Amino acid sequence: MTPQRHPSPARAWPSERPRVVVTGIGVKTPAGLTMAEVMRTVLAARSTAAPQDDLAEGGSPVHFACRVPEFDLDPYITRRERRQIDRPVELALCAAVDAVEQAGVSGLPSARVGVHLGTGIGGLPTMESNVRENHADPTRMPVHSVPRTMNNSAAARVAMRYGFRGSCVTYSTACASGATAIGEAARRIQYGELDVAVAGGFDAAVTAFMLTGFSRMRALSTRNDAPELASRPFDARRDGFVMGEGAAVLVLERRESALSRGAHIFGEVAGYATNADAHHIVAPHTEGTVAAACMAEAVADAGLTPADIGQINAHGTSTPANDSAEAAAIHRCFDGQAPPVTAVKGVTGHLMGGSGALEAAVSLVCAERRIVPPVANLTEPSEADRIDVAFGAPRSVDRAPVLSNSFGFGGQNVCLVLLPAT
Repeated sequence: MTPQRHPSPARAWPSERPRVVVTGIGVKTPAGLTMAEVMRTVLAARSTAAPQDDLAEGGSPVHFACRVPEFDLDPYITRRERRQIDRPVELALCAAVDAVEQAGVSGLPSARVGVHLGTGIGGLPTMESNVRENHADPTRMPVHSVPRTMNNSAAARVAMRYGFRGSCVTYSTACASGATAIGEAARRIQYGELDVAVAGGFDAAVTAFMLTGFSRMRALSTRNDAPELASRPFDARRDGFVMGEGAAVLVLERRESALSRGAHIFGEVAGYATNADAHHIVAPHTEGTVAAACMAEAVADAGLTPADIGQINAHGTSTPANDSAEAAAIHRCFDGQAPPVTAVKGVTGHLMGGSGALEAAVSLVCAERRIVPPVANLTEPSEADRIDVAFGAPRSVDRAPVLSNSFGFGGQNVCLVLLPAT
């Protein structure tokens, strides 16, 4: 099949476009609280889905999810702050602190450091608990209700923690929010507006209300009797996604700045593209033509061709429609010659706004290690005639760029191209 080509719009880049590298990674996810833990879990293809008593007690028809394991908040957040922030912001702030400290950028000129985060849902836990516990009585609402539910609270808290006074922006492009934040932050650096950006995504929407809503849409897996087998991207027996929570934050920096500081470089954000299906509010375009164009533009933005890509970290939600549409898009973009494909959500579930950022981080590590993680629970590949999905065991590949896909409700398509460090 000949891929459908869409001309990319001309861009007025600086005469010498700066290279944007990653010098810090912080994660708080169901698969682990550090990238080392995440990679062990992902490479083992070990599902983190488990029963959740509060979901059953809250009346959700789905009683399982992927949650971040408990960890000590004291090194990150004071007890006073905890009264002022919601669960999603806790995760985002903790991940950001890890990333900033690892990168060593806390002392850089504050006006040249920005914070760009993405979330699909924001402060949902506080909204839901206020309605449930206070019976929607406005006189009983806690005093911190508004700052706890503001979608931009996480970005604001990170900026306040370190005094970063560059652009502080929150993006909401549904499940593509984290990838959007990384791509847009990279743009700010390339255009010379920032030297450094703290960028990523977060969400914590494991609530009875949210799971019931997705269940009504028939979007969630219903395997209450075997939750560990529920998330199975690109498998013939997939029946829906598994809700997860978490945050992943990267520190992006001009390569020259990172080298001058002697910072460790994890890799490079080399390509970014975004477009919209303009098709349906929740369903993807079945032929994948617009998503394929987004992939092609991201690859071209990195100065590469599809043949240069060594692996693809798919959005891979484990829903019948989305996996099929993404397989069609990959097949179309790569003219039937796509490199190996993986999908992290078989392990972590769907982190919503945090998923694209985590998958970008995993892509960087995989590019450096020359390895493709196997997809969890994949035993009967449904798209084998169109794409080559890794399963069973990790697969060794050549050192090469990775394409990371993120697609969200509303037809939001976002693609990143990540390079191993050079």
